This record gives sequence, structure tokens and C-alpha cells, in this order.
Amino acid sequence: MQFKLNSTTIERLKLYSQILKTSSDNIIQEALEKYFEEIEQNILEKNIEDEKRLTTFSNDEFWDGLDI
Repeated sequence: MQFKLNSTTIERLKLYSQILKTSSDNIIQEALEKYFEEIEQNILEKNIEDEKRLTTFSNDEFWDGLDI
């Protein structure tokens, strides 16, 4: 797998690596972990909303066609 980063991103990685006294690899790893957590949360929320939309009936929809 190969990644291409623009020069601005590379310079920022170098700068923050020096400021934080950590490796660029570590910064990228932490950023990706946070990104994946956010994406997973968004997917979960979307799935919950989709499920609610499919299973939620209005009062009229629920009672429509039922003989009481």
C-alpha cells in the first residue's frame, strides 16, 4: 500500500512531530483511529435512524385494517 501526501501535510506532520515529540507515524495512526471511530459512530447512527424509519408506524398506520 502506498500513500501520497501533499507537501503542506508533510510539513505539518514534521512540525507537529517536533512539537509533540512523537513520530509522524504515531500522529497518522492516532488521526486514523479517531477518523475510524467517527465513521463507525456515523454508520451506527445512520443504521439506527434507518431502522427507526422502517419500524415506526403512526397511530393511523398501526390501526389501519384492524377490526376491533
